[in-house]
Order: sequence, then structure tokens, then C-alpha cells
Amino acid sequence: MKPFQDSRTRWGGLVLSVALVLPLAAHAKTGDRNQPMTTSQASVNGFNAPNTTTTLTGNVVITQGSMKAKGDIAQLYLDADSQVSRIVMKGRPAHIQQLDDNNHLMTGEAPTLDYDNIHGIAVLQPSAVVTQEGMGEAHADKLTYNTQTAYFTGTGNVSMTYVPRQRQAANAQPAPAPASTAPQN
Repeated sequence: MKPFQDSRTRWGGLVLSVALVLPLAAHAKTGDRNQPMTTSQASVNGFNAPNTTTTLTGNVVITQGSMKAKGDIAQLYLDADSQVSRIVMKGRPAHIQQLDDNNHLMTGEAPTLDYDNIHGIAVLQPSAVVTQEGMGEAHADKLTYNTQTAYFTGTGNVSMTYVPRQRQAANAQPAPAPASTAPQN
């Protein structure tokens, strides 16, 4: 598997598109989506009914397990079973964070965050940043991040930072043996 692939597409000129899989990729904490979702906000307008949209405004915070999203305004889309299937959040910037099973933090920020709560896919745009603790960071006009697989793509003005693993130097000297306290003959 290649660490990243580079392809060029036409869209108002050449746009650089990067698809990347980081080594030891971080997956969302198992079981987060089975936890209750809570919200806090200044006001709410909508229904708790199938196939409806509810708008949350003013210092919106949405939490489900280790996932936390913050923004100025959010729209919650309920599916036919009245379950939250999608969240569209706007902010200056909107922010999402979630732990993986190793308790490493993934964060994402952009003015608009579109989160598919069923499939665990977050689309951040424009001026998006996704950071995986201990692994690196990506900046792009648009980043799409799959919280289940840790696969993400970036389009437009993409820049990446890879954090190397800390390795013991090849010429490092072993630690000295502790002094013996046994009597010598």
C-alpha cells in the first residue's frame, strides 16, 4: 500500500488532489456511535420526527462518546427512524475532535463541517485542517476524513506534515549496568 497517491484533475484549471493513508492510521473509538448524542446551544428550532431537520444556534456543542463538535450553528438531519444521520456545522471555524482506540486525538477545523453520522465521514471546507496526534497534519481547501478507516483525501492547496516515529539511534550506547551491592571476595 502506498503512503499517498497524487493525481491531477481538471476543474477550473489543474487542481492537486491527494489521497493518503497514514501508517498506523487512527480509527474512531469503537462504540462511540452507540453512545447517546447530546447537544447544548443557545436556541433550537425543529422537530424530533422522522425525515426532518433541526437547527441549533449559538455556541453549539454536540457530543457522542469521545466525538465532540463545536460551532456557531448546526443542522441535524434525522432519518426515517428519527436518528441523527447527518450534522452540518458552521463556525469560525467549526471544530471536531475524536479519540481512537489508542486514545490518540484526531481534530479537524474548517468554516463548514459536514459529518455523516451513519458512515463516520467528515467533510471539512474551505481552509480545512485535520491533525492526527503523533502522526501528522493535512491542510487543504477541502478534506474528507473517514473516522472508521482513517482514510482521507485533500483537494486544492494541499500541504502535509508527517511526524516521524521516535527511534533509538543506531549508535546509542546501552545504559550502564546498575552497580552490584553484593559483597565481593
